Amino acid sequence: MRIKCEYCGNTIDDSDVTCKFCGAPNKNVRRVGNGVPQTIDELQQWYIQHHLPDPNITRFFIGVDCKEPKAFGIFRDTNGKFIVYKNKANGIRSIRYEGTDEGYAVNELYLKLKSEIQNQKNHHSQKPKKPKNHFPAIWLIGIIIFSFVILGIFSSMNYSYNGYYNYQGTEYYKHNSYWYIYDDNTGWTLTNHSDLDDNFMDNYTNYYEGSSYPSSFDGEDITNSSVADSWDSSSDDDWDNDWDSDWDSGSDWDSGSTDWDSDW
Repeated sequence: MRIKCEYCGNTIDDSDVTCKFCGAPNKNVRRVGNGVPQTIDELQQWYIQHHLPDPNITRFFIGVDCKEPKAFGIFRDTNGKFIVYKNKANGIRSIRYEGTDEGYAVNELYLKLKSEIQNQKNHHSQKPKKPKNHFPAIWLIGIIIFSFVILGIFSSMNYSYNGYYNYQGTEYYKHNSYWYIYDDNTGWTLTNHSDLDDNFMDNYTNYYEGSSYPSSFDGEDITNSSVADSWDSSSDDDWDNDWDSDWDSGSDWDSGSTDWDSDW
């Protein structure tokens, strides 16, 4: 966003630490913490990495100009401007931001998304508890044993064949239930299952290259990259200390608890 320097009156970016015209400090500099998304692509990756439900459930559309009522979103229009919007319950659109500052636009939706996540968690924590069912002890023991068996099956499925894959010349990496794809320009990036080739997903074990970095690969070893760092540590500073970085209510997300009548 563009603002006026308090000392010389020239227009500068609100992210500038000092005025490029007179050198005076910008007291209103917009500071962004480490790990905070700065682009639409980074916000999309943040959304995926935090395991949030489908956008049709959360009603947050990143990189999409959704025309439906009850929707938050951000996209870049044909004029190169970034639009941050909210479609109210009655279908009327309220524009939160329209301009050329992608970082500012992304931060607006990012903060709203974090706020809505907290709203959802508060909403679900206030739901009345279901009455207890009094099962015979033998039933309870059976359920526990069955649960461990199912958990073992799914764990073996998710963790098996972790490693590198090569499919039609494209390099992939599987980390538990997550897939990464390598690109010469962007490096390793997390990708949606829906974006992967169906034939590859149906037969991916046929393209397994091993758990160690293959000498035939052209890209970098993902285990030595910044991507691997995110597997063991959260990237969103203090906010991740206040809530589990993995969304833990899944499809229980209820957009009916969102205030759809306000401008933002």
